[in-house]
Amino acid sequence: MRFPATVEGRFLRRENRFRVVVEVGGEVLRAHLPNSGRLGELLTPGRPCFLMPRSAPNRRTALDLLLMADGAVLVSVDARLPGPLFAEALTEGRLPEWEKVTRVEREVRCGESRLDFRLEGPAGVVWVETKSVTLVEDGVALFPDAPTLRGQRHLVQLTKQVRRGEGAAVVFIVQRPDAEAFAPHARADPAFAACLAEAAAAGVRVYAYACAVSREEIRITWPLPVRL
Repeated sequence: MRFPATVEGRFLRRENRFRVVVEVGGEVLRAHLPNSGRLGELLTPGRPCFLMPRSAPNRRTALDLLLMADGAVLVSVDARLPGPLFAEALTEGRLPEWEKVTRVEREVRCGESRLDFRLEGPAGVVWVETKSVTLVEDGVALFPDAPTLRGQRHLVQLTKQVRRGEGAAVVFIVQRPDAEAFAPHARADPAFAACLAEAAAAGVRVYAYACAVSREEIRITWPLPVRL
């Protein structure tokens, strides 16, 4: 996935869940943060960041915060990207686990939830929910970084679909290149970690993928081992 041209800035502070204050070219500006996670390890004052100019009716800011620097590593903080990244890799045939998919539907109502994908293939229907991961500790990508009732609801719905005879999977998209494995973040949300283990035991497939990230693009690159 190619990015539009970005501008470099310096992160100053977070005002609320979806708005931050940055410095660009000596000017202090507000920017939209497309991520409701805590991001405490990334959103520290003075850290370099990269922003994408945006214009639309009724917008309160002219920039989206797109990338944060974590040392030499660039991290995508846009939580809207995992679905499109998964769809792109699926279409381009870069996910061997999903080679036989013949039909892809996006944002489909399923029970009380709306899941990211409904896939069809020779083995039948597979429901898929994607999640954005930005936190890496000691080479292990961790999700979530804060309690997520929504994430638990998605796992419960995926488990229901398996029990109804359909396929289901949760896919964790690690939006940075420095992870060597994935695990649920039990310290941040023990209930989600337990729910993920229960879903996997019931037959929900769990995948994780790392991404290559630059100022120009982000792409799913390789699968990560999952530690439940």
